[in-house]
Amino acid sequence: MCYRPFGRGGGALSSVSVRLGVAAAIRGPDFVRSLIYAALEQGVNAYVLESADPVLAGMVGDALSAVERELVTVAVTLGAGDGRRGSLRDFSPEGLTHAIDRVLNVSGLGWIDVSLLDQPGENELPQISLQALKAQRSADRTRMLGVAGDGEVMDAYVSTGAFDVLATPYHVNAPWSVRSRIRAARERDMTILAYDFYPSVLSRGQRVAISAPPARRGLFGLGSSRGAPDAAAGSADAFAFLHCVQGWTAEQLCLGFVLTDPAMTSVMVDVDTVERLNQIIDVPERDLPSGLAAQIEMARVRSAAA
Repeated sequence: MCYRPFGRGGGALSSVSVRLGVAAAIRGPDFVRSLIYAALEQGVNAYVLESADPVLAGMVGDALSAVERELVTVAVTLGAGDGRRGSLRDFSPEGLTHAIDRVLNVSGLGWIDVSLLDQPGENELPQISLQALKAQRSADRTRMLGVAGDGEVMDAYVSTGAFDVLATPYHVNAPWSVRSRIRAARERDMTILAYDFYPSVLSRGQRVAISAPPARRGLFGLGSSRGAPDAAAGSADAFAFLHCVQGWTAEQLCLGFVLTDPAMTSVMVDVDTVERLNQIIDVPERDLPSGLAAQIEMARVRSAAA
């Protein structure tokens, strides 16, 4: 495992972070424990909880109790509900504070390393809520504040200078707006975490490459439309070569490419088995095939023109 600088305190974060959610909690504490133990053995020291679900927090806290707390980093996603049925998005100061309280009480973690707000809308995060989070940080109940999401509103949150971490979707065909936002965040000394490094449109590439997209019908289903090609299909077709590199899966190549960006501190991965974890976990230590970066850049141009 490779490690990268994290925060202003001289810490280091594994270049791959394991993200855990409801799907993991449903499989029970034994599964969560086995997955975390396997990740720890491979050198992963970063874990992200998809929500403030107290059941999930308890399982993760129990699994990490055998490890010295300072050696691992735990991020918790806030504002997206607590994982229970019917729970609502809540960015109120009371909701955010109670979510932190629940996670700490049931997990025994002592503190949350990163409180990560889940895609807050333009008017969804009042100033009083931000002040409540800063109070939690001052009390060392959470050590860093982060914001996760996409869209133009993220530019506004980055520009405030109130956050320490930006979590953003990032992949081989990330648009210029995302790249610009990452640069702006780095200028403010924010830590960058990536997710969605292998979007579904890229996983379609192999199928799209071997079968042309069906002709689209015209108005009322009569005739065929020969307008602009489907954007998703064009993107998948441009990157279809990722499925043809010997010794690599397309997913591994996408992860490896994201990790070549020096702005990235860690990439969040979702894994459902220990075997899949092992397939992904060795990517940071592998050198990408020669010429791959140039091929990806050419594919980006073709995809933009499609």
